[in-house]
Amino acid sequence: MDLLFVIDPLAHFKTQKDSSFAMMRAAARRGHAIWACETPQLHWQSGQRVLARGAQRLQLSEAAVVSHYGSKLDDWYAVAETRDLALADSGAVLMRKDPPFDAEFIYATHLLSQAEREGARVFNNPAALREHPEKLALLEFPQFTAPTLVSRDPEQLRAFHAEQRDVIFKPLDGMGGMGIFRVREDGLNLGSILEQLTHYGSQTIMAQRYLPEIVDGDKRVLLIDGVPISHSLARIPQGNEVRGNLAAGGKGVAMPLTAREREVAEALGPLLAARGLLLVGLDLIGGYLTEINVTSPTCFQEISAQAGPDVAAQFVAALEAKL
Repeated sequence: MDLLFVIDPLAHFKTQKDSSFAMMRAAARRGHAIWACETPQLHWQSGQRVLARGAQRLQLSEAAVVSHYGSKLDDWYAVAETRDLALADSGAVLMRKDPPFDAEFIYATHLLSQAEREGARVFNNPAALREHPEKLALLEFPQFTAPTLVSRDPEQLRAFHAEQRDVIFKPLDGMGGMGIFRVREDGLNLGSILEQLTHYGSQTIMAQRYLPEIVDGDKRVLLIDGVPISHSLARIPQGNEVRGNLAAGGKGVAMPLTAREREVAEALGPLLAARGLLLVGLDLIGGYLTEINVTSPTCFQEISAQAGPDVAAQFVAALEAKL
């Protein structure tokens, strides 16, 4: 099949850790053609179908196809063809654009929804992407979450801190630990942090009780078509850092799922899969659900390299089954 990946710039790929690269490699091994475009290339005009203008068909290098997970590669692809590609003419469209989950991301999902009406198969489902912003999706599952507040009211946020005493504040549209602050019981810099994050009360943010279990890792649990992968990736903060995100310098350690992690995964997995979310990344700290990642869940390569399961191959097999 022709698989169209809607992604961030190829020049930014880090082949030793990028999960979209792992998907491409697994798909190429199974004989699929790999196409790539970015969201600004999505285009619709009345009387036409949704196009990826200037989409590129990638020829992966032999080194890329046979490399082990975690390998750093240069010149890992060549552009074999460039042309406008109707999304409905591809075998599947994989929406892998990283956050921010902003207006442009939403506009892209609307174009993808139109492509679906024209016959395209899009994963994850664009309507489901709109309905499950990664920080806010957990509101549906309070039985699994730590004390959490979503607000832009500085007084409410201050009251939440006074009640919980040790709190993580974060924006709703970021990724990789961007914009995350911890405020301890002394409330040091609370006012300036709230001013910055809420833009003086004009932007909604999230506050969560700080979970000391973060020292054991912020666990990423991957669900493929509702079924959890056998191992999570514990992203463990290093030094004085409070964030475990790999992008913030966290150390990734693959671990078998705990009973609690499996409980949460098995409760949410079938429900999310039924909504068109083929790939989901649950984040848990100390058994508490902190985020539900649906835009571009990662950690494929780290889990595969350390624990054995070929996550990318399992994903491509699940995609083929859907098609």
